[in-house]
Amino acid sequence: MATSIGTVAAPVQDAESVIARDYAPLRLQLEPEAVKPSNLYACSPKPSHSQTAANSSSQHAMIVIASTALVFTVCGIGFAFGVYQDTYEVLSHDRSSPFYGTSPAMIDLIGTLAISLMTIGAPYATAWAKQFPPQFIIWTGGVLFSIALLLASFCQRTWQVQLTQGMLAGLGTCLTYMPAVTVAPTWFTTRRGLAMGIVLSGTGIGGVVWAPVLHALVSRTGWRNSLRISSAIAFTLIGAAAPVMRWEPATARRFKAEAQARSSSRSGMIAGLFKIPLVDYRIARSRKFLAQALSAALQSAAYYTPVFFFASYARTLGYSSATASNFIALSNAANAIGKIVIGHAADRVGRLNALLLTTAISAIAALGLWIPSSLSSTQSDGRNLFIAFTVLYGIFASAYVALFPTSLIELFGIQNFASVNGALYMVRGLATLVGTPVAGALIRGGSSHQSGPSSYQNATILVGVLLATATVAVLWVRFEAVVGNLVQGRARWKL
Repeated sequence: MATSIGTVAAPVQDAESVIARDYAPLRLQLEPEAVKPSNLYACSPKPSHSQTAANSSSQHAMIVIASTALVFTVCGIGFAFGVYQDTYEVLSHDRSSPFYGTSPAMIDLIGTLAISLMTIGAPYATAWAKQFPPQFIIWTGGVLFSIALLLASFCQRTWQVQLTQGMLAGLGTCLTYMPAVTVAPTWFTTRRGLAMGIVLSGTGIGGVVWAPVLHALVSRTGWRNSLRISSAIAFTLIGAAAPVMRWEPATARRFKAEAQARSSSRSGMIAGLFKIPLVDYRIARSRKFLAQALSAALQSAAYYTPVFFFASYARTLGYSSATASNFIALSNAANAIGKIVIGHAADRVGRLNALLLTTAISAIAALGLWIPSSLSSTQSDGRNLFIAFTVLYGIFASAYVALFPTSLIELFGIQNFASVNGALYMVRGLATLVGTPVAGALIRGGSSHQSGPSSYQNATILVGVLLATATVAVLWVRFEAVVGNLVQGRARWKL
């Protein structure tokens, strides 16, 4: 009897399984609770560790690619301003040109405004990227940047170009660049130096690409159409990259909690939009912060002068306009290589160590190569020295820019990174606004094209001295970091 029952039970079980299989869709319709999210998640398998790692790696890669594309676009065009500097100086002798009678220093002010405002507005841009989705801030910056170039193409006076291609483009660059370089580091830990080296190599890669492209556009279509075409390309690239940019999840949760705390303690969101986020008082009054601020100001005051005047200076050595613009591309190629290679090396030897070394070598390049080039008695010697300076300066001076944000995390911690980064980038912008025009004013003669290399002598000396003192300031930063570690009972050379 037991056997017969068992024999009958098997077909019954098979029949039940068939019914469950064939009528499962009907059950889902009749029992909606079966498809509730909680039930689905309960039944669905959890992603494996390998799947999670793959998704994380993919997100990291997308962040790096998008950030690099943003830097490539806005900073690449900015770093290729030397093409416009050279073009506008030529047009300063044309009575029908908006630049007629304009000095090199006033033309240089266009690029200086764009670069300095890129970082002067850093505290606001980083704060807004925390308060609103960074994608929205970046997209807004892209629109401003594109409109700025478009409006500049219709200008009839130099001051109008300064307002559009200078100030407005600088604001657009700030809202695009600062979120990119602030969001990206939060996704990395052990390979942060390499990641930021790749991201900030976008300035060099952009300069390599944009310098010859802009020169070709200016030569074939004129400077006005060159600005219009650049505007359209920039709008497209920024619009494509912006949606990818978002905070690392843990960082996003922290910012969300901070935003909720602010909303409960302040009268409203609008009132806080134009309030500069202050650095923690204990950090701001520390010697470590003051030393880093000093090094940032000195390096930035010197950094952009060679970048903007590469083409103009090359013309004084007898190079053609096309060849002179290639020096911008050469410098930016070295820029890209230096940021990636030195950024990777910095992860191994220490970011502060690499920062000190690169600042020192860039100072040596200015003092030992550019100054002698401006004083050389023969054109061939001047050219050889200038070529060597272009390569070395491109590699090592640009590496400071890549190592700067990563060093801030090392010095002040990830929790203080956004506020410290914004404040010190503002310091860099203010220093650029002072240092680069002063260097431009030190160029002797009404036109750098009609003068020899010696007309740049005072400007080259200023750059060399500023970089040398910046090296001393970075050495001070490292000393303070060593002292801080010793106080905490940690002695290590890798900083």
